[in-house]
Amino acid sequence: MKRIWIMSLMIATIIIADQLTKGTVQSTMVLGQSIEVVSGYFNITYVRNPGAAFGMGAGASDWVRMILFKIIPVFACIWLLVMAWKERYGSLRLCLVYSLIFAGAVGNLIDRFTLDYVVDFLDFHWQGSHFPAFNIADAAISIAAGLYILDFILVLKNGPETEDQLKS
Repeated sequence: MKRIWIMSLMIATIIIADQLTKGTVQSTMVLGQSIEVVSGYFNITYVRNPGAAFGMGAGASDWVRMILFKIIPVFACIWLLVMAWKERYGSLRLCLVYSLIFAGAVGNLIDRFTLDYVVDFLDFHWQGSHFPAFNIADAAISIAAGLYILDFILVLKNGPETEDQLKS
């Protein structure tokens, strides 16, 4: 049960940090405003994303956006909670993956239900090329994806018996 409490604290921390940072950006910046943080590499830029990752689906009709960006993610969050619960005594990496994705999804769902778009602001760039702006929720989901790939590789390389070493 200790793992569930730790994961719950992590989820709450990510959601709160995500919402606080998005709120700060919205209340202190105007849409499109950019503040240089690290010259040539990183800005805080206020962007609204009505679509999915990289703005995909932003131009879809309202009913399609409702299904893809609100209804399906709610069911996905329920599934993620079930999977995290099932892994509470299993793989630490998988429990972490499910928890990170859940936290990120909830952070972005809060925006979708209250604003009908997601606030993005972390803007990394190099030599004129910009990575699409993102937020803390997106970062949690991306970290989870990396951990999931790592888990897959380690299980392929070492076999599932190494999972016993991660159980605590």
